[in-house]
This record gives sequence, structure tokens and C-alpha cells, in this order.
Amino acid sequence: MIKFLTFTFCVFTLALFSQEKTLEPKLENIAWIAGTWHGEAFGGQAEEIWSEPSNGSMMATFKFTINNRVSFYEIEIIRELENTLVLQLKHFRSDLKGWENKDETVDFPLKEITENKVVFEGMYFEKISESEMNVYVDIENDKGDVETAKFTYRKTIEQKKTIKQLIKVKHTEVAPTLDGLANEAIWQNAQWQPLDQTWLGNQPTEDDFKGKYKLAWTEDALYLLAEIQDDKLIDIYEDPLTTWWDDDCLEVFIDEDNSGGHHQFTHNAFAYHIALDGNVVDMSTKREGKLYNSHVASKVLTKENISIWEVKISLYDDTYTDDGNNTPLKLYANRNVGFALAYCDNDNSKTRENFIGSVEVQGDDKNRGWIDAGIFGTLLLVK
Repeated sequence: MIKFLTFTFCVFTLALFSQEKTLEPKLENIAWIAGTWHGEAFGGQAEEIWSEPSNGSMMATFKFTINNRVSFYEIEIIRELENTLVLQLKHFRSDLKGWENKDETVDFPLKEITENKVVFEGMYFEKISESEMNVYVDIENDKGDVETAKFTYRKTIEQKKTIKQLIKVKHTEVAPTLDGLANEAIWQNAQWQPLDQTWLGNQPTEDDFKGKYKLAWTEDALYLLAEIQDDKLIDIYEDPLTTWWDDDCLEVFIDEDNSGGHHQFTHNAFAYHIALDGNVVDMSTKREGKLYNSHVASKVLTKENISIWEVKISLYDDTYTDDGNNTPLKLYANRNVGFALAYCDNDNSKTRENFIGSVEVQGDDKNRGWIDAGIFGTLLLVK
């Protein structure tokens, strides 16, 4: 069991902080902490959600999971107290029974606030960027030794709904045949969608790459038709689990309940890399590549420099477990599904040159779909 205690920081650490401009002990000066943060520590995953300052306090919930099981929770507050701030928290086991006594809290008095740091005795927050933060906590382990643990966090950036793509996807009673011919009526009646957003690399010329896609659905699966014009098809690695993202491949992002959020090592959403040979890879909860060939079936037919991909995608919710028995979801009209499509384009180098997506992504880091389902567009299933 991890026990959080209050300790005074070393003099040399505070000396480093004093080089920055000191700010008043007001909540408005630490408002950048607010948001939904996901990170790693102790070989597990941490989720920390801070509210905006209001009525003299900020409030947070914290959850730590390891090996897909909740280890403990916390409730935290930072409140104004006698012209300063104090951080207080209580711990709870996975069954929500408290570690501390009823009226006991773990308190961290404020030491200093600078433009990029909030320093409490025994804990401090370090701003790396608008979407990155480190939190350092003094911890006493089972042997009684005190160590400083580092939590490396990334913030979930909410996307404005005005830039999120909405596509109405038509139902079909007869599922398309995966043959690369695309001669079914549903494909003749579906509308082409562009695959033209540069997520990584330079904007390719039309001779190098051009892509578009269509969608359809049955009660059993989502169907994708993609037409990809690529002057060079590259499949360097025979082993499908070796740097699968650097070969030419189609990548399908699925968030079955359109909830958004972090999914790097969880199944809150999936990022299926479909290779030219049909193998399908995503990151597992064990933080390694895993084949998900039972989730996605595909056929690609190439003539000259144009490839027609037909893909069947079974949907699973966030209760999916890599080692358990899982049943695909049944789809129905008026359901919203988070979705994005991308193409990894390699022109005969060790790594892909371009990564072209289907939705506009704000900010400098556009290659976030494999981590953040918040950048996905929305599919509305209609009959």
C-alpha cells in the first residue's frame, strides 16, 4: 500500500523555483491545473480530473489502476485559507472505504507559485505545455523510505463541436461482399467522404497520394469502402507486430459510444491498423501490439496505383478484455459512433513519410488519434 505523507522540499529544489517570478497565492494563478489528465506511475495508469476555480476552491477526483484493476481513489481540494492555499486529500480503497479516519485529511501547505509550478510541501505541479503536466509527490514506501514519485500527465483537450465532423451513414439489409469490386447498391448510393487532412509529414501531391471513402452499416457491423491512390505500396516488415505503423496501411479509429477521451492502453476506443496483407494491429492493455483480426475483415484489390479496400468492422464497448470472451455489439438506427480514418503512406523509407486523416485536428500535434478519441468525428447511423 502506498502512503502519501507531507515533507518539506530540499533547499536546492526551492532555489531552482525561486529563479522564476513568484505569483500571489490565488486560485486564478493555478487555473491551468484544471482539466482531465491521464498519466503513468508505479507501473499503472492514473486519471486526475480538476475543476475550474470557483467559490474559493478547486476540486479533483483521482483514480489509479494497475493490471486493469482499480488500486485506490482520491478526493482532492485546493482551497483558499488565510491568504494562502492548501491542498487536502483523502484516500479510498477500490471499494470506496477510506484509508484515513473520518475527520482526517492529508494536508499539503503551499510553499510557492510561479508561472509554471505550484509548490506544496510534499507535492508540486509542473506545467510542461498546455496539454502536459508533471506531478511530483513525496511517498513513504513499505520499508519506511521516502521517495519522490513522478506522475507524467497529458490533458484531454476538448474539441469544439463546430469542427467535429458529422456523417450520416445509411443502413443496408444486405451486407457488402468483401471482394474489392464495390458493385453493391449501397456503395452506389453512399456519398464519398474526403481523406485529405495532413496529420503527419508534408501535404502529399496528388501523384503521391489521394484518398476517399464511403460507409454503410448492418446490425452486425460497420462497413467501409476506401479508394486509395498511392504511387508506391510498401510492406517492409513480414512480422505484423514489428513497427506496423510505418508500413502502408489503412487505420480505422472506432469509439463505439462516441464518448471521446484517452485510449492509448485501454479499450475506451480502438485504432485498428489494417495492413496490406489483412493483419490488424492495435495496442493492447499490456502496452504492446496485438492482432485483432477477429474484429476487422478486409479485402484490398489493387490495379496500377489505385487500391480499393472493403472492410467489415465489428464494434466492441469499453468492457472489452484482451483475455476474455467478448461479444460484438449490435448496431441500431440513431446511434452515434466516434470515427476517423487515416492512411499511413510510406514511399520506401524506414518510416512513413505522411499520415493523412479524415478529420481536422486542432493544434500542432495532429497525430493524436491513437491516444485521444476526442479528435474523432461522429457517425450517425440512419435507416
